[in-house]
Amino acid sequence: MILKMVIIPKNITAALKHVVYPGSKEDIVSLDMVQEIRIAGKKVAFSLVVQRSDDPNIPVLKKACVAAIEEHVGNDVAIRGNITVKAIHNMQVPVLPEVKNVIAVASGKGGVGKSTMSVNLAVALAATGAKVGLIDADIYGPSIPKMFGEEEGRPTGEKVSGRDLINPIEKFGVKILSIGFFVNQKDPLVWRGPMASNALKQLIVDGNWGKLDYLLIDLPPGTSDIHLSLVQTVPVTGAIIVSTPQDIALADVVKGVGMFNSKSVDVPVLGIVENMAWFTPAELPENKYYIFGKEGAKKLAEEMGLPLLGQIPIVMSIREGSDEGVPAASRPDSVTGQAFAKLANKVIEQVEYRNQNLKPTQKVKVSKK
Repeated sequence: MILKMVIIPKNITAALKHVVYPGSKEDIVSLDMVQEIRIAGKKVAFSLVVQRSDDPNIPVLKKACVAAIEEHVGNDVAIRGNITVKAIHNMQVPVLPEVKNVIAVASGKGGVGKSTMSVNLAVALAATGAKVGLIDADIYGPSIPKMFGEEEGRPTGEKVSGRDLINPIEKFGVKILSIGFFVNQKDPLVWRGPMASNALKQLIVDGNWGKLDYLLIDLPPGTSDIHLSLVQTVPVTGAIIVSTPQDIALADVVKGVGMFNSKSVDVPVLGIVENMAWFTPAELPENKYYIFGKEGAKKLAEEMGLPLLGQIPIVMSIREGSDEGVPAASRPDSVTGQAFAKLANKVIEQVEYRNQNLKPTQKVKVSKK
C-alpha cells in the first residue's frame, strides 16, 4: 500500500522560510508576510501580505514562493495561480536592509565626550574605505550638525519605491541625520518621551541610507526611552561605552553595560573607550598629566572582561575641531587623527569578532498583556 503525503500548513511555512525578502536577510514567514494558508488535497493557496500594492518585488516573490513549495513540498502541488497579494500599511517590513552593522555609542553620564567620539569614530571609519552613517539620537541636545559644520544643513526628500525618504547630509564621507537639521538650534525641544522616540524612529526608518557597513547611533547619556526605542526599532550589532577615568563616570558605566547586557535588551557590548585619558601640552609632547585619574576606564574594562577600544587624550585640537566643524579624525597625519584611526581599527576588529562568534541580535519585542 502506498501512503499519500498529507500536506499541512507547517509544510508550507517551512518551505516558504527559504524565500528571503529582496534586499534583506529576513524570510517572508519571519516578516509575517504569509497568511491565510488554505489547503484542499494538493491544492494550496495563501495570501502574500505586502506593505504596498505597487511593491516592485511582488512578481519576484510570487515566483520564488512557487519554486520553494514545488521543491520542498512536491512538484505536484497545485500552487500556481493560487497566491493572493494583499497590501496593508502596518505590516512588519525590513528595517535598514542594506546596513550591515548598527552600532550604539552610549555613555553612563553626560560630559564625557560621547558625541565627539561618535563623530570622530564615524570619520575615522569612513577613512578606511567603509560606508558609514551617523544618527544623532540625542534628541534634546543635538550637537552633531555643529561638529560637522552643517548647522545650516537641510536634508532633502526623495521618493524611493513609493516611499518618501530623507536624504542624509554627507560630510567627510559620512552620511548624517540629526533632529537638529529640522528645528531651530536656539529653541529648546520640550517633547515628551513618545515624541522623542518617534523622532528617532523616523530618522532610522525614513532615512535614505542605502548600503552602509556601519551606522553609528549617538545616544543621549544615561538610560532612557530613546535607548529602548532604538533596540525595539532595529537589531543593534553592538554597543560602545564612552567614559572618562573618573570614578563618578565609571559608576555609571556599569549601569550602561548592565542595560545592554540585560535579558530584555541583550545587545553585546563591543568595548569601552576612555576619553580624556590624560593631558599632553603641545610644548611637552612626551608628558602625560592624568587630570581625571589614571586608567580608570582601562581597569574597569579589565574587571568587566570587556575590551578597551582606545584611550583618547585631552588635546586642544579635538575641542577646536568640534567647534569649527572639522573633526580631528579628518586630519589623519595629526596625533589625534592617528588615535582615532587606531580606535576605528579596533572597533572594526571587535565587530568582526562579534559577528563571527555571536548570533545576530534580535529586535526587542514589546509584549502586550
